[in-house]
Amino acid sequence: MTCRKAEAKDCDPVYRLICLLENSSLPYERFKWIFEKQIISTQYCCLVYESFGKIVGVINLRYEEQLHHADRIAEILEFIVDPEYRAQKTGKTLFAEACRRAVQENCTQIEVACNRLRTGAHRFYKKEGMQETHFKFSKQLCK
Repeated sequence: MTCRKAEAKDCDPVYRLICLLENSSLPYERFKWIFEKQIISTQYCCLVYESFGKIVGVINLRYEEQLHHADRIAEILEFIVDPEYRAQKTGKTLFAEACRRAVQENCTQIEVACNRLRTGAHRFYKKEGMQETHFKFSKQLCK
């Protein structure tokens, strides 16, 4: 079992997990284009958890300086563990590695916005020491 930085060859299993997270089939070519841009960018860090050659978890981070923090922050953009591998410390391992890398990137905080319906994820984040401090609002603009 290994936690490592994602590579281009990981696109298909990462796509599968992100579609599972979103409960939707995303447009693959657009996903692949974004994935390949992000894995070579220093502003992003996509980590995968591999068990016996199979990618069973992914956490994707963005690092950025934010005016309202006057500091560098890591934001979890996507985070999912295959349901068969939950409650086996897979998520805990990915989260710990994400935090370690965020510190290496001089981030002073890690944040996540999480769908209200994902109550299991809420419990996980609270167990990992995160605090519920914000509301997130969104509005669809086109499509």
